[in-house]
Amino acid sequence: MTKTRVAVDVGGTFTDVCIMDEQSGQIRIEKTPSTPDDPMRAIMTGVSDANVDLADVTMFSHGTTVATNALITRKLPRVAMVCTEGFRDVVEIRRSNKEDLWDTYKDVAKPYIPRRDRLTVKERVDAAGKVLQKLDEEDARRVATILKRRGVQAIAVCFINSYVNNENEVRMRAILREIMPDVHISISSDIMPEIFEHERFSTTMVNAAVSPVVVDYVSRLGDKLEAGGYQRDLLLLHSGGGVMTPASVKDFAARLAGSGIAAGAIASRFIGNLCGYENSIGFDMGGTSTDVSLTYRGEATVTKDWYIEYGYPIRFPSIEVLTIGAGGGSLAWKDEGGSLRNGPQSAGANPGPACYSNGNEVATNTDANVVLGRLGRSLAGGDITLDPALAEAAVRATVAEPFGMELHEAAEAIIDVANANMANAVRLLSISRGHDPRDFALVAFGGAGALHGAAVAKELSIPVVIVPPNPGVTSAMGCLLVDIQHDFSDSFMADASTTSAEDLEAAFSKIEEEAIERLRHEGVSPENTVLQRSVEMMYQGQWRSLAVSAPSKIIDTQDLVNSFHNEHEREYNFRREDAPVSIFRVGVKATGVVQKAELPSFEVVQHTPEPTGTRDVWFKGEKRQASTYDRAQMKAGAEFAGPAIVEQVDSTVVVPPEATAKVDQYLNILIRVGA
Repeated sequence: MTKTRVAVDVGGTFTDVCIMDEQSGQIRIEKTPSTPDDPMRAIMTGVSDANVDLADVTMFSHGTTVATNALITRKLPRVAMVCTEGFRDVVEIRRSNKEDLWDTYKDVAKPYIPRRDRLTVKERVDAAGKVLQKLDEEDARRVATILKRRGVQAIAVCFINSYVNNENEVRMRAILREIMPDVHISISSDIMPEIFEHERFSTTMVNAAVSPVVVDYVSRLGDKLEAGGYQRDLLLLHSGGGVMTPASVKDFAARLAGSGIAAGAIASRFIGNLCGYENSIGFDMGGTSTDVSLTYRGEATVTKDWYIEYGYPIRFPSIEVLTIGAGGGSLAWKDEGGSLRNGPQSAGANPGPACYSNGNEVATNTDANVVLGRLGRSLAGGDITLDPALAEAAVRATVAEPFGMELHEAAEAIIDVANANMANAVRLLSISRGHDPRDFALVAFGGAGALHGAAVAKELSIPVVIVPPNPGVTSAMGCLLVDIQHDFSDSFMADASTTSAEDLEAAFSKIEEEAIERLRHEGVSPENTVLQRSVEMMYQGQWRSLAVSAPSKIIDTQDLVNSFHNEHEREYNFRREDAPVSIFRVGVKATGVVQKAELPSFEVVQHTPEPTGTRDVWFKGEKRQASTYDRAQMKAGAEFAGPAIVEQVDSTVVVPPEATAKVDQYLNILIRVGA
């Protein structure tokens, strides 16, 4: 009996299902239109259309946008916060900063919990962890009774300085559970036991806000899969690049807020490493947006500075992904200054680009690619028919006539603006972080990534573009390449010069015990448990820290200080050997290793593939005759030159003039765009 692994990635336009045969490593795919009103409907449709017998599935992994969409649309249940008296407005005061400093009329969004539902109790712990005032239990019961009467579904408990002593928070949770046993409760000392009260309060608030939504979704999906015969845990991809089971989702729901975009970054890292590139840039262009990620020395970059809405940070570690509104469905438009713009507005899945014949008359990137001949007459294996006449009409009305351009000139202008926007996103994640794009490969995937990848790479002098075998479902494949993973941290504020190795070992031992227990709870055996340490440090007087790896046994803290100097120089281009260094935080990444199926490798036989035909394609104002190829017929070792178009079920690959391409042993297409 064939055993399979299934991964599902829900996008704004399509839901992708990736099915891998455990024995052979062969992958097959299924794409189905997303159903934003109920993502589960598209998931089950995709599984059914792919003829997957859930009884034969050994792993079902899922990247979900449920938490992200709930926060963006603010379709949240009623949530409350219980704070120390006097600290009710921490999440509203924030850092008193704005996303756009020069726009005096643009306000930061309101907190997810309105002021009327942020109540206070009498309690106080000082900065050293000493209890100055025990929780006033009569006051606590009064607050719990009010919240029960209001019918709140989740509560965030955020007490000042609870990160050093959570005695009062734990007692408040017990009282709330006694009076409201069915309510989701998040306490800040569990969610984010760190200094900086706004970041801690905000993360706890977000966690509480999405808990009812996420837990309900995960529970219903788990029931559906179980009814279909699936007998294992449903695995949910989280922002840090690992997966978690429903048991952990109940406590750390906000970790799923970055779930959907992490899958592509994971797959990009894997493919780059597979092709021999430890440094790679993930370029995931879908129907609505483009996600850019970066892998350096074989590891994806991780950040704690992220949010869904500006002003409300989520401090769980997350793979750093920059998302911009540039996709196949991004709309072209003319701004008030008379300039051509592209996105972030999108035609979405419905009505979609004009060429979809669903009523949209505004030109999109997809329409421009149809006009230029880069896209054929259909997508998704013929499920979507493209009408060139409607694409031409949209490009004429939206750009050609308003700007006085010829049709193909207008279409190229639309694509050029989109490519410039995406190139700028790559610069922000590479050059602004101290990385030279010329030292990286660009992994282009998503439904539209292979259409634009070569042009973006040429703009940035990136020498090679890697196009995976199934670009349109590469993000879904990323869900098959992950382990169970959790991140733990604790404040450790001390001078590095006076901190002993024994002090750090004691701090690590405490959180490693918690990490091992969490993995044990998720069914991970000791032999499959891997713990990786890190220490966050800063020059004294700074408030931003940098993380460096720490050994499993710390012998000398000076080695950590030297690593910090080196990392600071790489990130900021300077170091201060004479400046004192402070330790800010210790962290542990706990990984439960999951057995992974290997992708098949094929014998490389150098040859020139046979084109399926030719067609006219426009490049830089010139009509060129491009060879067309069927990706399904391409074998390892195939080599060909541009201009060329490679067509497949889930994507289209553009190889521009003067570029060359070859197919490696894993059936990736490597496009060389220049030295």
